[in-house]
Amino acid sequence: MRLGGVDLAGNLLLAPMADVTNLAFRLMCKRYGASLTFTEMISSDAVVHGNEKTFLRGMTCEEERPFGVQLFGHCPETITAAALVIEEMFDPIVIDMNLGCPSPAITNAGCGSALLRSPEIVSDIFRDLCENVNTPVTAKIRILENMDDTLDIANRLEEAGVCALTVHGRTREQGYQGFADHRYAKRIKEELSIPVIANGDVKDGESAKRILEYTGCDGLMIGRAAMGDPHVFYRVSRFLENDEVIGTCCEQRRDDLLEYIELLEKFDLMTHVNMKAHSQWFTRGLKDSRRMRMEMGSADSHVSLVECIRNMCGNNSE
Repeated sequence: MRLGGVDLAGNLLLAPMADVTNLAFRLMCKRYGASLTFTEMISSDAVVHGNEKTFLRGMTCEEERPFGVQLFGHCPETITAAALVIEEMFDPIVIDMNLGCPSPAITNAGCGSALLRSPEIVSDIFRDLCENVNTPVTAKIRILENMDDTLDIANRLEEAGVCALTVHGRTREQGYQGFADHRYAKRIKEELSIPVIANGDVKDGESAKRILEYTGCDGLMIGRAAMGDPHVFYRVSRFLENDEVIGTCCEQRRDDLLEYIELLEKFDLMTHVNMKAHSQWFTRGLKDSRRMRMEMGSADSHVSLVECIRNMCGNNSE
């Protein structure tokens, strides 16, 4: 798959997720086969005002490249100004604009999926952005209730100059409930000439293959299924290549969590991560996971936390 002028090794992308896709986690997903990773979404206002915590979200290293940075905002001038700072500081292969986040904290500010209700503003944002930055621009959208309105947004984005579009098959009102409707990605792919990436309910190899075949999209973006399970990229890619079904087990999750902590330490990110939440994700679905999480939550030092993780599987396996 070619994106932003770069030939990617595959067509599986890691979704940008707040409080999830830090550099350590992105590196793990990349090692397991993610073709492109994205930072957590970054506020364009915060970039323009020089917020240091915001720049931490864009931290990268050579091992991660190629990677993308995702911005959110609502003012065309501010978004473009932030994008110019981002491309100078981090040199991503693409700058992605968020038109999909359903969080009230984001939509109440007129950002994220709220922008889908203002197509003229969308056109203004992307026209200004694509005309003034050197880095290729992509967009991630949710669907609207009406197919024609969704197609209108998609066409506006292509006309403005975006080089690819990711379509999450849920509406803003759905949040993350219900099922993704991939009819929209299918129609958008049929109508646009740029690469289209399907997002939503990509959980395993079977779902990935089904969505790709149905929509005809160029790639897939994996989000929640990767939380605490970066190995999902390996399992999905192997299934897409040769229908091989690879399982996971407690030992796999344990080793991944230990490696994740090592990377967090390496990049001085431990204090920026909610380890209680992250340990819940890494133990999700495992036998006796409640006990594992309680033991990790009661750890009173880094050494004791690592020891809990080393011992978390016992004789269990999945």
